[in-house]
Amino acid sequence: MAHCIVPEAEEILDKEFTVLDKGFIRLVDYYGSDQRIVQSARVSYGAGTKTVSQDAALIDYLLRHQHTSPFEQVVFTFHLKMPIFVARQWVRHRMGRMNEVSGRYSIMKDEFYVPEDSCIANQSSDNKQGRSSEPLEKDQAEKVRHDFISGQENAYKTYSDMVDSGLAREIARINLPLALYTEFYWQMDLHNLFHFLKLRLDSHAQYEIREYAKVILEMVRKVCPLATSSFENNLNCGVTFNGEEMEALRAVLSGKENPLSEKKLKRFEEKIRTGIQL
Repeated sequence: MAHCIVPEAEEILDKEFTVLDKGFIRLVDYYGSDQRIVQSARVSYGAGTKTVSQDAALIDYLLRHQHTSPFEQVVFTFHLKMPIFVARQWVRHRMGRMNEVSGRYSIMKDEFYVPEDSCIANQSSDNKQGRSSEPLEKDQAEKVRHDFISGQENAYKTYSDMVDSGLAREIARINLPLALYTEFYWQMDLHNLFHFLKLRLDSHAQYEIREYAKVILEMVRKVCPLATSSFENNLNCGVTFNGEEMEALRAVLSGKENPLSEKKLKRFEEKIRTGIQL
């Protein structure tokens, strides 16, 4: 099985792609490609491919039918810089392998995330964990930004003074806020990376992590364009229905009354609307 080299991917290796105000993503390395997926699925040697259209059809079949092991043959390594609060959401995806900068060994940099005015909003009235789609008025947003910056500056000054006084770095770092930027290397196979992207590209995901997911999606596209196209069509832009919902669909299509209860009907209709919006 030959080593996979993808010219489009080689062009972006080790290049920094800016995310948020001070963050970035670098594709450090990749192993495999669309070719590796079909090679693995066919358990063949050499090129292992037939035609692009046949490869695309095979990859699409594998993804639609959840034959995921061939996608695990493709592995990505990223270097990421992001605010700590985003990194703590990131590590929820436990199938990734991660090595992060340590505040016990290193002096943390004076770099904090400050959201743009357009990203500052009140709590959503219908989403317990998210913000409203309407940003605050400019003067209100600027006050929030000022308070963020003031708090960050004070926290970092205290941290620096403690370190300069000889206090252990592992103690001095305790009061640094979640907006502090951290860096880490992160490795994940394509199957689990698609799961990560499905969740983190969703409109319900926090804005800041969605911005990172968008960049990673385009990097993955460079390495595996056929698999990425199938992911977008089948997973990211697709909607699934459970058994009861399928029965409801059959009933509606045949002109019968929808059998779902009021609560389940609301969830069913939301899926339909989501599918139409996608």
